[in-house]
Amino acid sequence: MRIVVFGDQQRVGALHDDAVVDLNRASDRLPSQLEAFIAAGQPALDEAQRAIERVIAGGAGGGLLVPLAQTKLHAPWPRRRIACVGGNYAAHLLGMEAGRPGEGEVTLESVTQRTRANGQWGFWKVPDEVAGPDDEIPYPKRTEYFDYEGEAAIIIGKRIKDASASQLRDCVWGVTLLNDWSIRDGMGPSSRPMSYNLAKNFDRSTSMGPCIVVGELDPQNVDVKLRINGNERQSYNTREMIFNFGEVLEYLSRDFTFVPGDVIAGGTSVGTAADQTKRAPDGSRPKDLFLKVGDTVELSSPAIGVLCNRIV
Repeated sequence: MRIVVFGDQQRVGALHDDAVVDLNRASDRLPSQLEAFIAAGQPALDEAQRAIERVIAGGAGGGLLVPLAQTKLHAPWPRRRIACVGGNYAAHLLGMEAGRPGEGEVTLESVTQRTRANGQWGFWKVPDEVAGPDDEIPYPKRTEYFDYEGEAAIIIGKRIKDASASQLRDCVWGVTLLNDWSIRDGMGPSSRPMSYNLAKNFDRSTSMGPCIVVGELDPQNVDVKLRINGNERQSYNTREMIFNFGEVLEYLSRDFTFVPGDVIAGGTSVGTAADQTKRAPDGSRPKDLFLKVGDTVELSSPAIGVLCNRIV
């Protein structure tokens, strides 16, 4: 089942071919909003499947089946918290470290071993708005180095604390794509242990979509590609994560209660502008691969679809 948010009222629907089944109109037992739909759990998904089958069997009357060409898809964001894993792909880390002046020789194996020894790290996204398919991304005024990070993300489907990694499949409601737009200026060492993390939190610093795949996709086996103006930059599979989604959930839920609709983004792999460019001693770097106004960025996965955004 591929769940979307669509239309002026941002209703929850399910994709069927080139149309959207309006789930609430197909069954008044289903919520019309994504947050409530996720919180309703498996009974809502079971009823949604029955409703979809009725609509398909009975035709598209009564506005139950809305052509994609006649509606707008929004980010399938449940308006909950977004946790992002940092430095979770060895190939990306290898590129980042190779781009730092004075770094010695590093390998995928050594990066992986050191990262696991040092433990997980990450950050939180605190958006008021998440961009969806075909939405524009405003270029942050203060940056010279604007970057992309194509990621797969899981949506949590139940309230849980102190989860074990083995409970992941029971906790995951669905899988989607997430672009972690990033300001790369000022990435040098800092003595400050904490910051407001403004490089990851600005207007439309996150995009999600085009749908959430529910019940059909192993989050630890998702193919991800990213293209800029048609040119491939990233291509990887979530099997390559250093810390898998189960380990991340276990780590974060030790002190933090997850609720239905929370999001965990698994990090990005090699192919970002930052991991492909070497910094000079003064911190500057070539700008060719970084985003520019007018660029079109397509993040895709065969099971999930294409999330396209244009930089403005």
